[in-house]
Amino acid sequence: MKIQWYPGHIAKAERALKEQLKKVDVILEVRDARIPLATYHPQMPNWVGSKAKVLVINRMDMIPSQLRNMWEDWFEAQGETAYFTNASHGRGVDDLAVAVQNAGVKLNQRRFDRGMLPRPVRAVVMGFPNVGKSALINRLLGRRVVDSARKAGVTRSLRWIRISDQIELLDAPGVIPNRINNQENAVKLAICEDIGEAAYDNQLAAAAMVDLLTSLQATDENLVSVSGLKSRYKLDPASTNGGDYLHEVAKDRYKGDVERTARQMLNDFRTGVLGQLALEFPPAE
Repeated sequence: MKIQWYPGHIAKAERALKEQLKKVDVILEVRDARIPLATYHPQMPNWVGSKAKVLVINRMDMIPSQLRNMWEDWFEAQGETAYFTNASHGRGVDDLAVAVQNAGVKLNQRRFDRGMLPRPVRAVVMGFPNVGKSALINRLLGRRVVDSARKAGVTRSLRWIRISDQIELLDAPGVIPNRINNQENAVKLAICEDIGEAAYDNQLAAAAMVDLLTSLQATDENLVSVSGLKSRYKLDPASTNGGDYLHEVAKDRYKGDVERTARQMLNDFRTGVLGQLALEFPPAE
């Protein structure tokens, strides 16, 4: 399965975003807690430059707390503070808002030192499609202002939003590399729905999900367990491969409809029905 996705609206928005970045003081980089490495954009260091950056790991409710602690330690070892959030329910958002406000204090202190008047800090929320950027903005605002849905490509244009007298936020469409060279990461994006559905085959993505989860359980069953699949579909995925598992579940539960089965399995993963399941562990030092 070769996965590439770079639709015209993203290409257009990315060009506009580069122009708006000249006005930005702080970048909120949002990643998916299930795949924080696969949702890292290689152009991010160039976009950040000398600006302040706040790293946000959203959907923390989708992974075990033990794994979240491991990621916090790993990012700290890389010299970054990771703010874990669940934007859908507002968890962790208050700490994030404080971090942005603190960046604004530093900005206005520099302006004061140069004899300039203070102004609101201008922040942009950036990240792959469907990592929860719009939901995060709505939580920071305390009301629904931007459209938010669990699929890629909902936000298609740039928009400045004033949160308070201290913060202005730029809501931007998801950004994604124009070519994904690491296809293992591309598969993870497909499984988590952090890339457009037109880019991948549901059946191949579902089979890859089963294989990946089985492999991760073999690495550390305390962090990833396929018991949710076994309980949900009455079949142990560890006894077969992903493709055969998909077909067996289709035969037993969905009258042989493999496409319907694939969509259901992916949806069960994405909505947490199968439990707290991550697709990545912190790299070994």
